Amino acid sequence: MLGKEYEFKIGIIKKIREETYNVSTFHIEVEGLNGEVKPGQFNILYLFGGGEVPISISEIGRRRLAHTVRFTGTITNMFRELTVNDKIGVRGPYGNHWPIEEHQNEDILIIGGGIGIAPLKPIIQYVKEKRSKYGKLIILYGARTPKDLIFKSEFEEFRKIRDSELHLTVDRGDEKWKGNIGVVTTLIPPLKLNIENTVAFVCGPEIMMYYTVKDLVKKGIPETKIYISLERRMRCGIGLCGHCQIGPYFVCKDGPVFPYWKIKEYFGVKWI
Repeated sequence: MLGKEYEFKIGIIKKIREETYNVSTFHIEVEGLNGEVKPGQFNILYLFGGGEVPISISEIGRRRLAHTVRFTGTITNMFRELTVNDKIGVRGPYGNHWPIEEHQNEDILIIGGGIGIAPLKPIIQYVKEKRSKYGKLIILYGARTPKDLIFKSEFEEFRKIRDSELHLTVDRGDEKWKGNIGVVTTLIPPLKLNIENTVAFVCGPEIMMYYTVKDLVKKGIPETKIYISLERRMRCGIGLCGHCQIGPYFVCKDGPVFPYWKIKEYFGVKWI
């Protein structure tokens, strides 16, 4: 008999929202969802006749989960063919989670790069639902170009959250872009933060996170209050294949969320 970690539930796609030319969000009704999913975790999604791939959870509902998929490889490109009411396998949730519950009464700083905003989005959802338990909510989000920004239809909702800020940037603008131009770290120096009462949650390409952490520390935020999510090279989700190992840790089991101080010795180092 297969162990619980191998079992998968049947998910039914209830809604598909195109975010960009190569990213879509799939809202999946999951059989037997028990409400124990937490912000920052991921699932292994299985396409019948295709294979499986780890995808972070970008929205948590009572009976539905959202997964935001970028079409970059053989399996993820197969998601383009899915339609509403199609069935897929769902294995998980796996990994640890953003320790948002441990930082009540603090200001929450979220920094996302590219599709890295997807695993951060449940934090926004969580703070919105429990607004009185947290201080200011600050969201920094950057992408390569305006057309690469995801969740654009929800930006106004983010801005409407009480005592919140949303700052956007792109590496390269176009004729319609009126916002900031530059990498996401350019948004950090102008921020007015209550340093002693701010915790930062960061996700994006590793090079982006590497320099973001450096700038946060320069800003005065201690390493003990910076959390990053690593989602690289995960396959099995249960620490057997070894593809996601970084130093002594397995991203799928010990992460994907790490306090920066715990991973700093290995973070940004080639071949680790």
